[in-house]
Amino acid sequence: MSLGSKLLHQCRKPAGWLGGLILRDMNRRHSSVTDWGLQYISIENHHTILDVGCGGGRTIHKLAAIAMQGKIYGIDHSEESVATASRTNKKWIEMGRVEIQQGSVSHLPFPGQMFDLVTAVETHYYWPDLPADMREVLRVLKPDGALVIIAEAYKGGKYDELLKRLAEVGKNMNYAHLTVTEHAELFSNAGYIDVHVSEEYEKGWISAIGKKPS
Repeated sequence: MSLGSKLLHQCRKPAGWLGGLILRDMNRRHSSVTDWGLQYISIENHHTILDVGCGGGRTIHKLAAIAMQGKIYGIDHSEESVATASRTNKKWIEMGRVEIQQGSVSHLPFPGQMFDLVTAVETHYYWPDLPADMREVLRVLKPDGALVIIAEAYKGGKYDELLKRLAEVGKNMNYAHLTVTEHAELFSNAGYIDVHVSEEYEKGWISAIGKKPS
């Protein structure tokens, strides 16, 4: 396995000491794009929110500070991510405001119509079956609830050549490298409505939002 493949695999599922370093770097590096993407959605004080692929837990921490009367759940298929995210959100967990567990986006361990909002930051590229997993997220959303995907990689952006090389490295890892239009189609084909995709071309950022029909 090449060095590039090893690093991409660690980004997909962090493990061990290297995974811990990558998660701490993700918490730092993804903070600005997360803030940018969250500005496109309305987060109410009482909302129940799920962060899919919670990584190092920085997004959960941001959400818990906004939805002060709500509850934030995090899920990740990496044991190292769950441990790091739990440390990042120790205060909120002790207060009963946050719960984090290991699991897969393909089989979310939650009942239907539980969440007002689901967030996915820098993670949908790696979902095992992206179209089916989008429908699984739709299942746990309340009517009129929203999914927001936030990422700093998409096809057709400023850093397309670099990302094409990453996509080639990750071709055997179900790495999804989508255009703006393909992101919109992904939501619509899965049954979401009011789909809106925003891009910040100069920074290579994308945010895609869709709602569950009422």
